Amino acid sequence: MDTIFIRELRIETRIGIYEREKQAPQTIELDLEIGLRGEHAAHNSRIEDTIDYAAVVADIRRLFAERHFDLLEHAAEAIAQRVINDFRAPWLRITIAKLAPLAGVKKLGVTIERGKRG
Repeated sequence: MDTIFIRELRIETRIGIYEREKQAPQTIELDLEIGLRGEHAAHNSRIEDTIDYAAVVADIRRLFAERHFDLLEHAAEAIAQRVINDFRAPWLRITIAKLAPLAGVKKLGVTIERGKRG
């Protein structure tokens, strides 16, 4: 399966269960691998036959602007469902991490994989 990837997408958002996390924005970082359908732009150079990564990034930014997530897991699932449903991706892996959330911790986060890898 061919994939496209988005690495180190950084978004300022309010995310978390603690009161300080609900009040102050923090930076999260996302990495995505998105599977492509069988026939895609590698064969014909048509954007309609692939997944527009700029549109995916804009959609993820909009999602975080509109919603507060208590858990990284919930945010990752919301992104996965949107990419699979709205962009018709057959498979994706997403890693979402908080940057420097605790003393001595550079990143912490989750990785989920959804769909079927062909």
